Amino acid sequence: MRRHRKAKIVATLGPASSTPELIRTLFVAGVDVFRLNFSHGTHADHERRFSAIRAIEREVGRPIGILQDLQGPKIRIGALNSPPVRLETGSTVRFRLSPEPGDAHEIPLPHAEVFRKILPGHILMIDDGKLRLEVSGCETDRFDARVVVGGSLTDRKGVNLPDTELAISPLTDKDRADLAFGLGLGVDWVALSFVQRPADILEAQGLIKGRAGIMAKIEKPAAFDRIEDIVALADAVMVARGDLGVEIAPEEVPGKQKELVRLCRTAGKPVIVATQMLESMIKSPSPTRAEASDVATAIYDSADAVMLSAESASGDFPVEAVTMMDRIISRTESHKLYRSIIDALQPVAEHTIPHAVAAAAADVASQIDATTIVAFTASGTTALRVARKRPKVPIVSVSPDPSTARRLALLWGTHSVIAQDVANYDEMVESARSQAYQEGFAKTGDRIVVVAGVPFGRAGSTNNLRVVTV
Repeated sequence: MRRHRKAKIVATLGPASSTPELIRTLFVAGVDVFRLNFSHGTHADHERRFSAIRAIEREVGRPIGILQDLQGPKIRIGALNSPPVRLETGSTVRFRLSPEPGDAHEIPLPHAEVFRKILPGHILMIDDGKLRLEVSGCETDRFDARVVVGGSLTDRKGVNLPDTELAISPLTDKDRADLAFGLGLGVDWVALSFVQRPADILEAQGLIKGRAGIMAKIEKPAAFDRIEDIVALADAVMVARGDLGVEIAPEEVPGKQKELVRLCRTAGKPVIVATQMLESMIKSPSPTRAEASDVATAIYDSADAVMLSAESASGDFPVEAVTMMDRIISRTESHKLYRSIIDALQPVAEHTIPHAVAAAAADVASQIDATTIVAFTASGTTALRVARKRPKVPIVSVSPDPSTARRLALLWGTHSVIAQDVANYDEMVESARSQAYQEGFAKTGDRIVVVAGVPFGRAGSTNNLRVVTV
């Protein structure tokens, strides 16, 4: 089950991809991490999918990552008397803090946190940005807004507030219940929606307590004000371009994507580029050329993974979407310009022994024509440091901890293996030879580079490099 590409594929499960047979087909087609979207479906639905994934994992003997994506808080208008109503461009509409149904002149917005923070000049985007309004005046329990882009409006449509930093937790009561359920199942990653500040990550850390990796979804403009601190605290990042693209101008999204991917690579944190990557494949067996180019751009930028959402969850061609994603990644990584672009984006090495050793492993492997780098890693840190360098050869990450191995299924260039911990140099060398050979990364006579931390089993102590002949 070895992959011959470096970037990983994350695919969302849903009504179109729920049977064990189809989930297995998706894995064989190229999925490395499965996403369970808790904005939809019941706990029973997600438990069935989780069990199917773990059964496939036992069958194929390879760690598979499972990502729980929490819904997060949703700001929505209230009910309307006679929906749909039409908001005319140029008209003024009043929003009021009330549960009573409204109309085209007064719209209920039952979210007190919005009224505490909104100011004149702030923008409201309703129904995924189809309607756009600008606040003109505010009071304690109401505010007026001029309709900049009008249109038809129905009940309970979502509201985006790109200028308004809301003092609310990214974890609703629903999210907390979903999180407890997901951690009970044993998910490997938890994606946190609506992240605006470092405190949001700290709040999640207090609940998760190291039982899963925390992935910060960057979909709010306010997050960019403290983005370096957010990335430093999170274990991974998702560039959630759907909601982000509603709250900032579309022409700004590509630049923000590149900034985030670059920042995550510098920090040694896995990063997923997500949303609308092969959108047309929800209804079509093939993507547009622009979509193929979009996926390739993320790969040239050195993203760890690219993600399918509705394409695999509810689309008509889930397997074809995964297969196409795999083909685009593979073709991009084999292009003659790929390596030069990746090397040109090398981050400045940190002046520490662990980072120096990890970087040296990549350089040595290239210089001696090694076939792979074997990284012994208890917590995943050693593999993260090696992958940060984006070596030319594959990384075989060997961990005694199944949860670590599953999290590393998301990491660029890494083939995860669960194996017994080593206690000394002789065991390390023999295990490295064995894993590289058995997993198909080396044959007799090949040289491999082995990197580990001594004392063995201590997390984060990358300090030893060996060259070994198989």
